[in-house]
Parts: sequence; C-alpha cells; structure tokens
Amino acid sequence: MPFVNLCLSYVCVECRCQSINTDKRKSNRNLLDNASNLLTDLLSGGSIGSMPIAEGAVSHLFGRPLFFSLYDWFLEHGAVYKLAFGPKAFVVVSDPIVARHILRENAFSYDKAVLADILEPIMGKGLIPADLDTWKQRRRVIARAFHNSYLEAMFNKLLEGEGYDGPNSIELDLEAEFSSLALDIIGIGVFNYDFGSVTKESPVIKAVYGTLFEAEHRSTFYIPYWKIPLARWIIPRQRKFQDDLKVINTCLDGLIRNAKESRQIRYYFDFMETDVEKLQQRDYLNLKDASLLRFLVDVRGADVDDRQLRDDLMTMLIAGHETTAAVLTWAVFLLAQNPNKMKKAQAEVDLVLGTGRPTFESLKELQYIRLIVVEALRLYSQPPLLIRRSLKSDVLPGGHKGDKDGYAIPAGTDVFISVYNLHRSPYFWDRPHDFEPERFLVQNKNEEIEGWGGLDPSRSPGALYPNEVISDFAFLPFGGGPRKCVGDQFALMECTVALTLLLQNFDVELNRWN
Repeated sequence: MPFVNLCLSYVCVECRCQSINTDKRKSNRNLLDNASNLLTDLLSGGSIGSMPIAEGAVSHLFGRPLFFSLYDWFLEHGAVYKLAFGPKAFVVVSDPIVARHILRENAFSYDKAVLADILEPIMGKGLIPADLDTWKQRRRVIARAFHNSYLEAMFNKLLEGEGYDGPNSIELDLEAEFSSLALDIIGIGVFNYDFGSVTKESPVIKAVYGTLFEAEHRSTFYIPYWKIPLARWIIPRQRKFQDDLKVINTCLDGLIRNAKESRQIRYYFDFMETDVEKLQQRDYLNLKDASLLRFLVDVRGADVDDRQLRDDLMTMLIAGHETTAAVLTWAVFLLAQNPNKMKKAQAEVDLVLGTGRPTFESLKELQYIRLIVVEALRLYSQPPLLIRRSLKSDVLPGGHKGDKDGYAIPAGTDVFISVYNLHRSPYFWDRPHDFEPERFLVQNKNEEIEGWGGLDPSRSPGALYPNEVISDFAFLPFGGGPRKCVGDQFALMECTVALTLLLQNFDVELNRWN
C-alpha cells in the first residue's frame, strides 16, 4: 500500500495552559495591558450580577488564538464568566446547560450580531448573517434541499474521478490538498460546477481562496477596519477583496442563469408541501445537473430573487469549505499520531469494502470511520466559537459550579459560546484531550451536574453521527437548535467518503523532519 507523508503547515500543539492570573504574569504585564484593564474597570460596568470577571490582557488576546485564552479562563473562573477588555465586555459560556438555553430554548431571543456584521459584506443575506425573517424563509427551503435522494446522488458524484496512479511514496501537504478537495466537492454538490482546484488554477479559484482568507481574517480580527469610510478604495487588501467578490459573483450569476434556463418545473409561486415532496422524490441519480442550486431554482418563489440565491450559494461555499477541509486535515493528523487506531480504521474499511468502492448504504457499516470524523470535530472544532447577542434581557443558567440563581444579562449583551471549551471540558468528558473515537458509543453522565442529561447514544437511535441531542449540548460541531448548520449531514458524509478512500488506498505517516 502506498505511503503518504503528512505535512501540515501549522499544528496546534495540545497543551494545558496556565492561568493568566499568576503572580509572575501579573508582574510582567506591560503598560498597554494595565491601561486596558483600567479602562475595563471604568467602562465595563463591573460584574453582570455575580458573574466572575476575567481580565482580558491585550497581550493574551492578540498573542495567540483567542480560544486558548478562553480555555485558561474557563478553568479558573468557571463555565460562565465575563471577559472584559477596554470598553467592551463579553459573556463567555462553556457549559452545555447554558448553551442549550441560548441555542434551543431561547433561540429567537438572540441573533448572530458581531458575526453578522463581519460576514454580511461577503454573504449578504445568506443563512449565517441573515436577519430572523429572511432566515425563516430561506432555512425552510434550503433544509429541504438536503433530502435523502440528493445526498445519495452527491455520494455517487464524490466517487467519480480518476484513481491515484503515481509513485508508491509521496509527500503531500494534506491541509492544502483537502482544501482543494473540499472546494471541488462544494462546487459539484452545490453548483454543479467543477472548480477543478485539485488539478488546475483559474481566476475563479484564486478569487474563491482570496474571499475565504478574507472571511477567516475578519472572523479573528477585533477591529472592523473594513467599515472605515472609503476602505474599499484606499486599503489594498479591501480593493483585492472587492475584485475577488466581483469575479465570484459573475460566476455565480452565470450558474444561476444557466439553472434557470434549464429549469424543468416552470411555475412555483407557493411553497406547497406536495410540490416540494415531488421535487425531493425526483430521480436525482439520473438528473443531468443534480445540485442544490437545481433544487433551489426549481422551488424559487416570489419571495426570493437572484441576489438572494447568490447570497445562499456564497454562504454554503464559505461555510461548507472550511469545515470539511479542517476536519479531514485533523482526522488524518490524529490517525498518524495514533497508528493503532489507523490500523483499526483500515481493518474496518477492508472488512466492509474489500477492494470495492463505498456505497451510500455502506456508510451505515463504516461506524469507526464515522466516529473518527466526529472525534476530530470534537478536538478541533470548526468554528471554535459561536457568537450571539441578546435581543432582550435574559437570565442565563449558572451552569456547573455557577450561581444557582443564574446571571441576569441586559439586551445587547454579546455572548461567546466556546465550542472548544465545551468539547474539552473535564466536567463533561473523560480524558477530554485524548483522541478516543469510541467514546461516543458509551453512555456517560456526571451525576454531580444537575440539569445535564449526559452522553446517551440511545437518545437519537436513527442518527448515523453523534450530535447535540445525544450529548445534551456538550457536543456542538454544527451548533444546535433552530439555527443549527443546515448542511451538517452533507459535510459529515463527504468527510467520511474522503477519509474512507484515503485509508483504503494509502498508509499515512507524519513527516517529522518538516
């Protein structure tokens, strides 16, 4: 079996970080940190109820990924705390009970606020940044597009293409390779368009990557410089971003136009259940241009225009690409670090498939492969934070070891739900930093935590992949509640197929010299 040396351009080294509030670190704070903390005391309004406060030293916020610092403060201050730096304060949540309260039980009392501000110039009124009314209209249609016959058709498309016919040993930067693969899968499955980024480069591909990098940059930048008047003309980065958007929008407009011209069902002025069901039951396996765009065009009504379709497609392009590329990269990295688990995964593939190709039905038998995918999602969640803003005053549950009376927050409070903290919490997971795919098969409940149902696989017996239901919101790779990611099953399926084919054809090891 050929070998692939895994070369990662960056690796987050797993470590337990010390609290920032040690005497040594206090003594080493620079003048900027002291000034920031003083401004916090004056302007942030003190505690929200009896909520603990974590002082946000500027050097810690900019010196490394934010979610690492949030984890440090979680271990010190508890599951719900206030992070304040300068005049700005956030509530950080690292508890499934509180996450459930925000995402499911009071979902429409919160919006995406900061995240919407960041992504609106890129995604317009797509599902992620959309206001509540737009979201309700579009979610209903888009969710129906991810029906079973569509998933099966896309599964078969994933298997198309040439096999590997190269040397027995090859060194690859799998992060870059998976990024190209994810882009091509999204192109075929969503647009019926082959970006061909694995084998070639074009202006559209360059523009897509430029937009992806800008979206990632904005999501991790604390100052919205892109809102500065005339920024799009005077800042070179923003001029390039506008040029990239123009290239992509021209491409998407052409794809929408082509889909409309070949539209098989001409008149859909109402979203009638029977009409949607007829479309869902159509023979997608033999449809020439089967894609999510095909479905959206066929059911489009008077409430949606081409601009909205373009926003929907752009959202799925950005969100779908990032998750798939990251999960596959970390899954292979974790397997390369754990050769015994890799052998177990390959043994399952050999048992289920032999030398044959996977089928849509064989997904059910590839249990260990599916568990590897979700365990990679647990350890390296993408994204590591969910951002919300309260639309009205609320009382958050205190969470584990928090105030039993909860914490009152006013309208306009920005909340960070730290998925990274939830997934690595020592209170809700045994050996939370270890790579153990089998953990999702075992019932696990901390009896000391009142109000948390624990991990129980029987809670969602029909689900192929563990989710927020079986973990009672301790596992949130795609969010939860009404605004959960609509394409979660598609993303998980494509990751499973890609990982299966890789393990069926290759052994993988880390390039430890690079």
